[in-house]
Amino acid sequence: MLRFGLFGTGHWAAETHAAAIDAHPRAELVGVWGRNPERAGELANRHGVPAFDDVDALLDACDAVAVALPPDIQADLAVRAATAGRHLLLDKPLALTLADADRVVAAAQQSGVASVVFFTQRYHPNVTGFLASTAAAGGWQHARATMFASIYQPGSPYGGSQWRRDHGALWDIGPHALSIILPVLGGVTRVAAMDGPTGLVHLLLTHDGGATSSISLTLDAPQEAVTRDFVFFGENGTESVPPGDGNALTAFGTAIDQLLEEIDAGTRDHRCDVRFGREVVAILSAAEVARAQGRTVDV
Repeated sequence: MLRFGLFGTGHWAAETHAAAIDAHPRAELVGVWGRNPERAGELANRHGVPAFDDVDALLDACDAVAVALPPDIQADLAVRAATAGRHLLLDKPLALTLADADRVVAAAQQSGVASVVFFTQRYHPNVTGFLASTAAAGGWQHARATMFASIYQPGSPYGGSQWRRDHGALWDIGPHALSIILPVLGGVTRVAAMDGPTGLVHLLLTHDGGATSSISLTLDAPQEAVTRDFVFFGENGTESVPPGDGNALTAFGTAIDQLLEEIDAGTRDHRCDVRFGREVVAILSAAEVARAQGRTVDV
């Protein structure tokens, strides 16, 4: 049984992380820590576990951490957890700066802990199967991704998220888009970016081998324009990525399965580990510079 300490108390922590850990046959939630002690107590009580007011005390009580906190806070906690020998089930993006992402990678590698970063779509079996077969087919010249979300409508559980308001769609849903495109087209070498209305950001990427991709993102789309669309273009025509055949809860359960496989096998080569998380942060950081300076930036 893998004992998890949960760091975070918001909607995502409660309805995805905690619920999936509680439902998993080989995982046990042993405690909750949050920046708001009252909310930590409420979530802990819901699952019949203690709320911790000290990070190190919860690290002492667990084998692995699940983190659902803003990325800058996550990075510091992940370094502390890895240094303490705790396995990592982290959220995207891994961090908000490349320096912080590098610290997490270094801590995980030095301690030898297993790590999984929860890019939600990568834990739906039909999506991962599609990406594997599409990558194997080869001959792809371009990909187009459009992710128009609308989180500021009344009742949205994410509308009050300050880090999302501060950093926008590039950092919140940009990682999801990259997690779909990179396995097929390969690493990114150059980035250009341009802003549009209502929080829109557009990226144009060059990949290893010369393929390109374009990504359009917003968190503030009109309700009627909300969409998720991924298409690959190449020598054999076009292929559209299917929607995931599960929900966030089942996907998180799969992420726990895969973390356990890494631990059981003693391997440290998960396709969405902290090194992949760091690769995504490097692209997002380059895109931030490209937006600010109006130029193409090497990754």
